[in-house]
Amino acid sequence: MPSPVLSIVICTLNEHEAIAGVLEELGEYLQGIQHEIIVVDDSTDERTGDAVNAYAAGDPCIRLVRRYNASGLSSAAITGWDLAKGRFLAIMDGDGQHDPALIKGLLEKLTHTDADVAVASRYLEDSRSGLSGIRHTLSRAGIWLTDTTLGVPLADPLSGCFAMTRDWYTEVRQELSGLGFKILIDVVASGQRRPRTAQLPTMLRARAGGVSKLDTRVVIDLMTLLIEKRTRGRFTAKTMMNSMTTLVTLCAQWLSMAVLLKLACPLWASALLSVGFGLAGRLWFKYLATSRSLRPNTLHDVVRQWSAFYLGRWSDVILNAGIVIGLCALRCPWPLAVAAGVLLAETRYHIGNKAGAYA
Repeated sequence: MPSPVLSIVICTLNEHEAIAGVLEELGEYLQGIQHEIIVVDDSTDERTGDAVNAYAAGDPCIRLVRRYNASGLSSAAITGWDLAKGRFLAIMDGDGQHDPALIKGLLEKLTHTDADVAVASRYLEDSRSGLSGIRHTLSRAGIWLTDTTLGVPLADPLSGCFAMTRDWYTEVRQELSGLGFKILIDVVASGQRRPRTAQLPTMLRARAGGVSKLDTRVVIDLMTLLIEKRTRGRFTAKTMMNSMTTLVTLCAQWLSMAVLLKLACPLWASALLSVGFGLAGRLWFKYLATSRSLRPNTLHDVVRQWSAFYLGRWSDVILNAGIVIGLCALRCPWPLAVAAGVLLAETRYHIGNKAGAYA
């Protein structure tokens, strides 16, 4: 086939009900344009991939990339764009909320102007978004936060439907974080300069399949991504996530230690039990910071995950509690002793992980 002018990446997660309709509509609107469609599928089963392959049997422009035990629209989009061959690169959702007609309009914006990135923006001409209730409110809050933090000149920097030139993608590729679900922020905030932008007004349609991806992980990813981009990578998302995990562990251990001592529990027992509660807080935060599709779904899975976690961190209980008991015996205030125990245990854990990675 001739090299395509346009490469469209569609990232899917359990959207078998909608994807065939999206591909059909997109093909109709792109007639006469050399294009390719790359579906990057992170689904928990094979139904979405089967639907894509069934439709692609009659359309050589479509190909499927299947990822396992992976999550995040941003990393999926980068996977697709790295494989793409078009002069222009685009992205849209596979659940039917984005009107496929927008892609042709975005391509025209890029070819008829000097724009680097063309975005289908909600709120450009209308305060409505196509979302309802709390999701609309959260969308507006996210846009305000993004604009305040980065000053991105877009009506909808959280849009999931946009296109860009290959030159711009090449310019920012090495700086992309690939974190979370808001890839547009990553794309427009990773260059040495702000991109030239163009916008088309849009409003989301009713979802034809799949469910909302909004969960606590999406919110955490957005906040850490904004900080990483605002600080030009001095504070990376990974560093901030590790710091938040340690802080949650510390707060849980502080709280439980205070309660146990208040109940006249012996110091040694309070130290041991508080370490267990601290690790429980750590694991709970990890659960909240995991994408919904990768969380354990049954009680058996939860028990297995918690058991494996505690077995993997048993040495931390001894190290952490030993530090607390030893420092308290030296008349160190217990809050400081707990902080020292948590920090030393976390340091040992991360050093052990790095040593295992290099082994």
